[in-house]
Order: sequence, then C-alpha cells, then structure tokens
Amino acid sequence: MPFPTLAFVDLETTGATATADRITEIGIVEVDEQGVREWSCLVNPGTPISGFIERLTGISNAMVADAPPFEEVAEEVKARLEGRLFIAHNARFDYGFLKNEFKRAGHDFRATVLCTVKLSRKLYPQHHKHNLDSLIERHDLTVSSRHRALGDARLIHQFWGRLQAEIAPELLAETVRVLTARPSLPVGLDPAAIDDLPEGVGVYLFYGGNDLPLYVGKSKELKKRVLAHFAADHAAAREMDLAQQVRRIACIETGGEIGALLKEAALIKRLQPIHNRTLRPNEDLCFWQLVETQTGEWRPVLMLASDLEFRRLEHLYGPFKTAREARRTLTELAKEHRLCHSLLGLEKVKPGKPCFAHQLQQCKGACVGKEPVSFHSARLMAALGRLQLAAWPFAGPAWLREGDEVHLIDHWRHLGTAHDEADLHALLDTEPPPFDRDSYRILLKAIDRLTPLAARRV
Repeated sequence: MPFPTLAFVDLETTGATATADRITEIGIVEVDEQGVREWSCLVNPGTPISGFIERLTGISNAMVADAPPFEEVAEEVKARLEGRLFIAHNARFDYGFLKNEFKRAGHDFRATVLCTVKLSRKLYPQHHKHNLDSLIERHDLTVSSRHRALGDARLIHQFWGRLQAEIAPELLAETVRVLTARPSLPVGLDPAAIDDLPEGVGVYLFYGGNDLPLYVGKSKELKKRVLAHFAADHAAAREMDLAQQVRRIACIETGGEIGALLKEAALIKRLQPIHNRTLRPNEDLCFWQLVETQTGEWRPVLMLASDLEFRRLEHLYGPFKTAREARRTLTELAKEHRLCHSLLGLEKVKPGKPCFAHQLQQCKGACVGKEPVSFHSARLMAALGRLQLAAWPFAGPAWLREGDEVHLIDHWRHLGTAHDEADLHALLDTEPPPFDRDSYRILLKAIDRLTPLAARRV
C-alpha cells in the first residue's frame, strides 16, 4: 500500500471549541516501515475540566494537575506527526485543536489530513451512521479504553486495518487521494493561506494584487465556502475571474450566522468590493411617514432616515433606497388603489379642483369631495400596510446571543457586538448608529431570538 508513514490521532479536550477550549490528553499511533508505535500524554489544559467532560473521558482535574502544559510537549508531538498522513475520526476537530495549540505555543504546524468519518462514508455509502461507536459495532473493533485518547486512536488504527482486508487496494488508494487532494488554487495565492482558514461561521474577504478588496462573503463553513470559489467547474465566467484575481484571504470568525450577516453587510458598505453587489449607504435612505393634518386627514411626508428619532416611530413606511424609489412606489400604490394624487402630494392642484388621476377615473374623488377624506386616509393606510416598519417590541435595547458574542440592538439599530460586561456597558454609552436597511432586514428575521435588557416588553 502506498501509505508508508501514518499517524492515527485522537485528543481529549475540555470542550468542543478549538479557539477557546484546551487539550487534556493526546494519543498517537505511528505506523511506518519500522512498525507500529504508540504514545500518549496527559496535558494540563490550564483551565478547569467540567463535571460532564470528566464523566465522559474519566480525566479529572487531579489527573492533569501535575501534567505538562502543551507548550512543553509541543516539540515531541510535532516530531511524531511531521511528514505523516494525519488520520483522525472527525479530523477537523483534532486537527483544529492541535493547530490552535501549536499556534499558541509559537509553532507552525501543517499536515495532510484524512478524516475516517469521510472515508467510511465514501467506502460504505449503504450505511447511515459513521460515528466511532457505529464503526466499532459494524467492523467488530476491539475496545480498550473508549473516550481516552490512545484507546480511540487504536480504534482508528484498527478500522484502517479492516479497510486493508475489506477494500480493494486500488479503490482505497484512490479514495484517500480524493479525500486528501489539495484544491486547485489561483497562481498568486500562497497554499498556506488555505491551511489557516477557520472551519466555522464568519466572514471572508478576498484581496487582489494591489491589496484592494475584491469580494466579501459570509458562510456557516468558512473554509468549505472559500474552497468552493476555487473549484475547477466554475459556474460563470465572473466567478472564475474573481478566483484568479485572489492573492490574499482574510477571515473574521463570528459567534453565529446573524453576526456574520451583519458584519458582511457593514464591510460591503464600507469597502465596496468590486465583485459584490453594491449596498447603498444610509445617507439617501428614506421613509414615508403619515402625518395627521388639522383637518383630520393623513398625508404622507417623505423623511430621511437620518432625520428620524427612532425611539418614536409611528406610521412609518419603507425604507426606500432613494427618494426617487419612494415616490415611484407611492405612485404605483396610488394607481393600484385609486388614491388621490393631490392629497398624496404627487400632484399640485388648486383647492377644489380635480387631480389629473380623477379626470382619468383613477381617483375616487377625495380631491373634489366625492370621497370623505377619512375614507381616503383609511385606504391609504391599508395600501401602505405591507410597507410599514415593524414596531420595536421592547421598551429599550435588546440583545441576541450567539456563542460567546452578544449583539446589542436598539430600535433595529445594531449598536455592536460585546464579548464581556465591559463591552456591553461601553456599547450602551455609545451614540447609536444611523438606521440601516440591511441590518433591519437581518434583525427582523431574528426577532424571536431577541431578549430585552429590561424584563418588560412595551
């Protein structure tokens, strides 16, 4: 078999987040021409192990109290893994944890990675489950110490042995080749940039040769989405053109998809990348606001978003990108609902004279007293109903938690993202940003996830 140097790896950790949690145990089974060697080591994570993790793994705080921290074993771990095919079950987890630990210890670690979950799915597609317990049962693997690093690394090694016996060598070699193949990258992009991409949710930025932003995107799986841009079968010439211009990639991880959407919209507005659909800035954003006159009729008044007090929003309809779009929309509604152009301010006529729409039988005659203005006002409100700005359902600011992040929102305006109490108080003391159309639409879809800072709703 063309796999002379292998490392079967398993880790135990304090949790599931590679950037925040720490390794508590490392297990490695090395396979090469000299034979098979096993190595394991407890690691002091420098942070408490929860009761849940202790019950799952059997590793307690007392057991790791005198164990070395990762930086003390980093050189040895790197020597045991370097130059070998890194094989793990759900390899993204183990490889991600090790990369983060090596980075904190001042080491650069990269490896060719093979995930045995993906390998099992490819070779045994008739089965639905491919977790380690399923493989144990299906392939009659011998369990020594489940949920301990070396014990689970041995199981992965055993599974590899079963594959040698059950799968044709050519098929196994080709499947491994496909699963470990490097993506086709733009000529000017350093391959190391791909290894450093995070796996989780966030925003990615493509930069060109002059270091100007080409494109901003978001994804729940950053690395997977970025690599999709470089796939050989580009769906469109524009996508291929973008891919070939990329020289640098930057990523901003977020606690969840809402944070990614908000960050993406803000960056596109600020940076205006040439390959993104342009999002209009807030300067021209406007609304129709219905204002009651002294005679009891309601008339629409065009208001810039920047001139509105968003803590006192009533009878507001929109938002519209420009005043031109707002007038066009109102004109279309007037025609559809036979509203009076004169009362809407779309046409200037002398008092008591019919508007032009009435002469075309497209107005019910509120301009000449044929329709009571109260009826006209009611029909106007109904016509504008679907455009009404959603009422802010809280007495004050609200928050939305995603992972370790908290988004603070006040009357649909995203005040910012906090990571601790100090951040939260600082945001509350900051001047609110202008109303943003894109943020409003993102937050409106997440309204059920908002929690008021004060306990009471309005």
